[in-house]
Amino acid sequence: MTDREPPGRSGTGPAPELVNSAFELETSYARTLHDGLNLADLAHVLDLRERAVIPDGPCRRLLAALIEFDRTPVAEFPYDPADGEPYNSRERVLSSRIGDDAGWLHAGRPRREATRVAFRLYLRRALADLIDGVLSAVDSLVDQAAESAQVLFPDQTYLQQAQPSTVGHYLLSFAYPLTRDARRLADVLAWTNRSPGGAGCVNGNSLRSDREAFARRLGFEAVITHTRDAMWQTDGLVALLATLASLGTTEDSLAEDLEIWSSNEFDFVRVGDGYTRASVLMPQKRNPYALSIIRGSAGVLSGRLGGFLAVQKAPSARSDKLIFAYTEVPGAVDLAARIARLTAGVVASLEFNMEAMRRALDIGYSQATDLAEHLMEQCTMDYRSAYRVVGAAVQDLASSGRQVTELTVADLSSAASRLGRGPVDLDEASLREILDPARIVATRTATGGTAVAPVAAMVDEVHGQVAELRKLKEEAMSTFDSAEVAVRRAALQLAEGVRA
Repeated sequence: MTDREPPGRSGTGPAPELVNSAFELETSYARTLHDGLNLADLAHVLDLRERAVIPDGPCRRLLAALIEFDRTPVAEFPYDPADGEPYNSRERVLSSRIGDDAGWLHAGRPRREATRVAFRLYLRRALADLIDGVLSAVDSLVDQAAESAQVLFPDQTYLQQAQPSTVGHYLLSFAYPLTRDARRLADVLAWTNRSPGGAGCVNGNSLRSDREAFARRLGFEAVITHTRDAMWQTDGLVALLATLASLGTTEDSLAEDLEIWSSNEFDFVRVGDGYTRASVLMPQKRNPYALSIIRGSAGVLSGRLGGFLAVQKAPSARSDKLIFAYTEVPGAVDLAARIARLTAGVVASLEFNMEAMRRALDIGYSQATDLAEHLMEQCTMDYRSAYRVVGAAVQDLASSGRQVTELTVADLSSAASRLGRGPVDLDEASLREILDPARIVATRTATGGTAVAPVAAMVDEVHGQVAELRKLKEEAMSTFDSAEVAVRRAALQLAEGVRA
């Protein structure tokens, strides 16, 4: 084929509305699949040559043309929506350069197989980069947690003071879910790194009895076993987008907390200047702009998951299931990687106001739980009775405008008496000690607690998980690099060797 053949019905060209919608959409994913298509084509021709399917002359000319494709940046390649999709544009250009020899590229391979292979080649690298970005965010959280392991902090639920804690313990509560998401991404990477090559359309390929050889050539870990499943599976993409939504919501929760706590009303934390933006009208404003981007991106990632699931609700073996994946999934992965690194930068820039947090502990009543537990243990009260006594005493303090640091044994005894409970056998010095936030934090020595030792153990644990995942990512990238370099080298040597 030397002239462009219309992708519409025989003898007709595509309607302009089709070109401006569907074909424009399909052509847009050339931006992410160009390199993968080049590698898929080169590996396919090498495989055909090893099986003696393609003669030497056409093989040399075809490889030489494909090598030129591979050296051409995607922005300079003449992809044209009028062709219908990137594969068709490539075929048009290839045919214009080498004529009928271009037809050998179709041997034993439908165009959707080339695209499926290319997509996985792209996605596995994008996933490795995303994992690296998430691990950077975890590193920032863990580093800040280690530095802030003894910085007292009034932890909250429902934006109400709950119990005394530390900034380090708080930050680790985000490091763990992000690490779990990184592990889930590693699972998706393993799913992605399986080859659909040689699957044909649905029932296999008579020209390629050994699908594993093609997989090994491109650095895939294995083949996707079932040939029909190989062409149409999308469950791994659903898992990927669900993980991105989970990742985004964790980052959003942190960003929302930081936005509230960086306000003048709290003044617990300051976001670094590089992550803020000034108002053009109000000179006093210092807006934590990066936090808005993190929060908004969580909504976008959740929307990508919902939209993709809606597309999947269809009969099997439908092109639209993957047509939209080629644009939506890369966009989601790219956004998630950018936001993970933005989160890492924001966390590294944080400066915590220890005085403001300590003041909040002094004027709040977050020590109430520990006081009730002490009354239970020392005054032979059941916990519910102790809870009510402390609750009544706290209400008295609040109504009189007094702080928890002003609570006395007499206040507790008065509350107990009104509730018909026994005397509070406690001296003032012991009460002061019980109400000390630092003492409360230090008592949480069990696994996962706020005391220094368990926080240090968690820091070490997360560091170990990060190192494990980073090694997995680096080994995967090394395999990808080696395989892709080998494909390009083999194609060049075969083309140049024959030419010489």
